[in-house]
Amino acid sequence: METLLVIAVVLALAALATAIGSWLIGRAHPPRGRFVKVRRLRQHVVEIGEAQANAPPIVLIHGAGCNLEDMRLDLGERLAARHRIILVDRPGLGWSKRRGRDGSSPQYQAAILREVLDALGIDRAIIVGHSWGGAVAASFALDYPERAVALVLLASPVYPHPHPTTTLYALFATPVLGWIYARTLSLPIGLLFLGPALWSAFLPQFPPRDYLKRSAARLLLRPSTFLANSRDMADLKRNLEPQPRRYRSLSTPTLVMSGSSDFVVAPQLHAVPFAAAVPDARLVMLPGVGHMLHHTAAERVLAEIERLAAMMAPKDDASRRGA
Repeated sequence: METLLVIAVVLALAALATAIGSWLIGRAHPPRGRFVKVRRLRQHVVEIGEAQANAPPIVLIHGAGCNLEDMRLDLGERLAARHRIILVDRPGLGWSKRRGRDGSSPQYQAAILREVLDALGIDRAIIVGHSWGGAVAASFALDYPERAVALVLLASPVYPHPHPTTTLYALFATPVLGWIYARTLSLPIGLLFLGPALWSAFLPQFPPRDYLKRSAARLLLRPSTFLANSRDMADLKRNLEPQPRRYRSLSTPTLVMSGSSDFVVAPQLHAVPFAAAVPDARLVMLPGVGHMLHHTAAERVLAEIERLAAMMAPKDDASRRGA
């Protein structure tokens, strides 16, 4: 009985610490854009740069455990010098909301993105996704090909191969235990391990200076965000299973980039076969580069996106829709 009492007290104190910590994290990293209501759920969007006459807008979609600030840092701000850039918090992450387990599907998130673009008056855009965000980008191009001017996948999982952490995330995503853990221990424990976890994602390179603060990465530790990310990771293999048979029908001009030393999303399992399957795809492999190539090889990634954007630029006024 005394043991149960001690456990209850510890969990209660942890729940209080999590509630206070979540509030403080939210104050430290407030939303920096505007909210678009889709299906009665607020979606956080940041728009930077200005529309250019011969350049379609570029949508940047962040990966797992991140928020739109990750894509703003080394890509968004620099692309904004010549393009209209749309940064989105994926549903359930950052400051965007979602409801239900279906929200963990890339297909669902692609549908939400389509409705966000509708609300912004954007008919067509270049869709860029990093890591988990690339699964959303691929789903968007498959389901709404008329809306995707071009597709860019950066170190993206696009085949249903199990990830080494899937079992752990599946545990975090369980309805009862996951809910309890997220509201008690995920933030205190996460504060200890978030830094090393992010550092490992950059291997064999290192994160940019002050990345943890500048990327607002601690937003992940809030209970609802932690659960959403856990469900994304736990369900990804199952959600990707129907997609590979459709890749050969993808007609969107596609750029696939990966680092040869990516230990998070193995290029031989994802980037290489995807580029071979998609008729109009070009594969760019970066020797010695890890998973976070949009930071550690930003100049090359920027150059490749700019090259693709120039190729996709409309040649006449009648085709400038959504710019």
